[in-house]
Amino acid sequence: MFVDMPLPQLREYLPDRAEPADFDGFWDRTLAEARDHDLVPVFASVPSEVSTADVYDVTFAGFGGHPIKGWLLVPRHVAGPVPCVVEYQGYGGGRGLPIDWLLWPSVGYAVFVMDSRGQGAGGWRRGDTADPFPGTGPQTPGVMTSGIHDPDAYYYRRLYTDAVRAVEAARSHPRVSAVAVAGASQGGAIALAVSALAPGLACALIDVPFMCHIRHATEITGEHPYAELAAYCRAFKDQVEHVFGTLAYFDGVNFAARASTPALFSAGLQDGITPPSTVFAAYNHYAGEKDIRVYPYNGHEGGESAHTMEKIVRARKSLG
Repeated sequence: MFVDMPLPQLREYLPDRAEPADFDGFWDRTLAEARDHDLVPVFASVPSEVSTADVYDVTFAGFGGHPIKGWLLVPRHVAGPVPCVVEYQGYGGGRGLPIDWLLWPSVGYAVFVMDSRGQGAGGWRRGDTADPFPGTGPQTPGVMTSGIHDPDAYYYRRLYTDAVRAVEAARSHPRVSAVAVAGASQGGAIALAVSALAPGLACALIDVPFMCHIRHATEITGEHPYAELAAYCRAFKDQVEHVFGTLAYFDGVNFAARASTPALFSAGLQDGITPPSTVFAAYNHYAGEKDIRVYPYNGHEGGESAHTMEKIVRARKSLG
């Protein structure tokens, strides 16, 4: 069933943003601190059954200089540097195996797959990157409330910083030219944040993004992962305003208002995990060139293969 506002209302939905006064300073400081650590990207060629792409096991320095894993796949039979799509993971997923990432090389692009620190044990795609950050305090299962007592300690500060550094690592490879970012759900949230934090991207492919209009999301859906926030607030009733004060530094609507990267969004009108009004809140605030594909009878899976074709077409426009 449809789970949110009618589509005409969604297209006009432009809620007020709860934005910390030091939002820009917070992220400028965060990225400057990360860049105090040398990026030191390592691209180790690995044997693979993939015959159409050269495969590299990647390690680079993310937030705090912590080692972050990834994969780089470059089309084997394309001469010279090629455009690259940096791909981010959905909630609970990790980088998986190289065989999982053949789409972009099959259409002539490299793909740089960033592992998500501390995730990848959710049963669907394994991860290989620890999150060594200490002192995060009480939290619900999952990462949504990890460090939520302090924006500096919050999990997504580390993850979004890793994601910007992943773009920098991809750009450092001699076989990579222009760079785009892409992801769905949590990966869409990351791509949205990076579209504002990393200059010079060719485009952003942002599917059913999570972490947008967050407080509203907790009020209209009981689905996970937003349910983690509700559970935390049930336990810590005196901290509700503080919780959402922290989350304002990581809300996609605030990144959207700063983004200049050309973007293609997608939304499913039967999506109870990232309800469409949360997606449209970010889309309607998005400051850069933008378009959106809406799938009325789809949920969190979005447009599936039909939308994959839309993304390829959009990538061709931006990446060549």
